[in-house]
Amino acid sequence: MNGFYLYRQAWRFDGPPHEEPKLERKEWQALLRQGGLLVRNTFSFDQKEESSFWYVIKDSYDGMEGYSSNERNKIRRSTKELTFKKIEYDLLKKEGWSILKATYEDYAVSDRNMDEKLFLDYLSSCESQPFDYWGVFDKEQLIGFCTVWLWLPDSCEYGLIGVRPKYKHNNTYPYYGLFHTLDAYYLGEKGFHYVADGARSITEHSQIQDFLISNFNFRKAYCQLAVHYQWLMKIAVSLLYPFRKIIPLPRIRAILNMEAMQRGEK
Repeated sequence: MNGFYLYRQAWRFDGPPHEEPKLERKEWQALLRQGGLLVRNTFSFDQKEESSFWYVIKDSYDGMEGYSSNERNKIRRSTKELTFKKIEYDLLKKEGWSILKATYEDYAVSDRNMDEKLFLDYLSSCESQPFDYWGVFDKEQLIGFCTVWLWLPDSCEYGLIGVRPKYKHNNTYPYYGLFHTLDAYYLGEKGFHYVADGARSITEHSQIQDFLISNFNFRKAYCQLAVHYQWLMKIAVSLLYPFRKIIPLPRIRAILNMEAMQRGEK
């Protein structure tokens, strides 16, 4: 079915969340007949009422004046010590995995089964879509990156992000410089209606979204969530759901977290 793609055995919408439709029964069943374990369908994007699922977005830009003095100082320090600029696909393909591997190893929650092959497969899939690639440089050395999925003509999603952990602790504030640069480019220069940092995390493997809300004026764009399962998967989820808080396997716990969100748990 056009408009959806299979990622880690889950069907997801292949476009901006404001364009995703609510699927009819025959539509999500048609997807599951092609494979996969579940369909994640979000709709009613940026509704007024609070809900248990949301996207993290920013839809206004006031330049440096939109930040506190503390945040402005960190941005200035970051952009003085580091360089942020677009990079070529080939550079990211060559050097990105070692950066991402170090990033994941530094997470408080180890949930990612990403390996170099999956990383390269992800980059290969990016080639068929409009993407920008941004690099973070310490002099000539690439120490961080961010992929940006362009939802043309007027929105985008900040995708895979990696920064070598030591730069989180040496007072160069790479995330401040990176997100300021991205916001200035896409919201300020390009005039996009909004930028997104993905949907509510079901793994809670990093604190990036909380960081963006607290420091960069991102907000929650509430929406509705429906998850449709293959019949065996549905039985497994129903049986395991009461034990979701004690199950140790991260990938299973993530699916059960998403089920809780579908049921309205905030």
